[in-house]
Amino acid sequence: MHNITLIKGDGIGPEITDAVVKIIKAAGVDIVWDIQTAGADVIEKEGVPLPQRVIDSVKRNKIALKSPVTTPIGKGFRSVNVQLRKELDLYANLRPCYNLPNIETRYENVDIVVVRENTEDLYAGIERQVDENTAESIKIITRAASERIAEFAFDYAVKNNRKEVCVVTKANICKLSDGLFLDCARKIAKKYPNIGFREILVDNCCMQLVQNPNQFDTLLLPNLYGDIVSDLCAGLVGGLGIAQGANIGKDYAVFEPVHGSAPDIAGQDKANPTAMLMSAIEMLNFIGETTAAAKIKSAVFETLKSGIKTADIGGNASCSEFTNAVVQRL
Repeated sequence: MHNITLIKGDGIGPEITDAVVKIIKAAGVDIVWDIQTAGADVIEKEGVPLPQRVIDSVKRNKIALKSPVTTPIGKGFRSVNVQLRKELDLYANLRPCYNLPNIETRYENVDIVVVRENTEDLYAGIERQVDENTAESIKIITRAASERIAEFAFDYAVKNNRKEVCVVTKANICKLSDGLFLDCARKIAKKYPNIGFREILVDNCCMQLVQNPNQFDTLLLPNLYGDIVSDLCAGLVGGLGIAQGANIGKDYAVFEPVHGSAPDIAGQDKANPTAMLMSAIEMLNFIGETTAAAKIKSAVFETLKSGIKTADIGGNASCSEFTNAVVQRL
């Protein structure tokens, strides 16, 4: 039996969460869910979007499955995602991007893993208003954080039979900050002679990804570039509706889809639960439930092959119809 924190989020979060819980139960995994709420809806009741009880729950259970939480743009509260990563030191953001069956894309056989540093860079949130016409953000890159994310990327490559790690920076312009990240990656790469290593500038990387994504294997990036490039990679394989994610630290791990809360379709049974489901599959593998993970993945693939898909990936199935189809296959 596993005790796991379940953060339902807002917008479409509760819908896709319920769908995934139903599928995991059908696969026979014994989980006691510690249900927590966070986000905009919680502020009215508790004054903050991420109450301490949520942090305490994850620390207690070590593992969490989280659905999307709305982040205001340009104003309002700080991102709950960023705050969780900082509080729990979830330093590695892992984004596998690969083609799923029967989802039309421009490319086939894409298989890219994005490894993104998750705690610093511009996401450290160090900003100030210099005067009414000028704002300033400080980019933080440290040797300790850069070396540990590089080690994570190479360890992941070894454990998952990847062939190469490609470090992505803008070290020609940000010579000190990105230069430090690059130097750390070069240092760590020497410890892994059996894994290929190369370097690329982030603007060139984006161009190369849309021209020939199959040339890339594992990408290692600082926080901001990793956020942008991982969404680009999701677009290569069908969009954010199928994009999975994991935030992993030394002591805790939080698994979540990378898309937003889509409040415009909340409560309409239109949401695509696939990204949340693929994140849950990663979680099950992480906690050792590999047989159940494989069963669910197979059921998802068979469902997609049969043509049962939500509207965002070219089908007309509702969230509940897709969910029930996966359950039937299990």
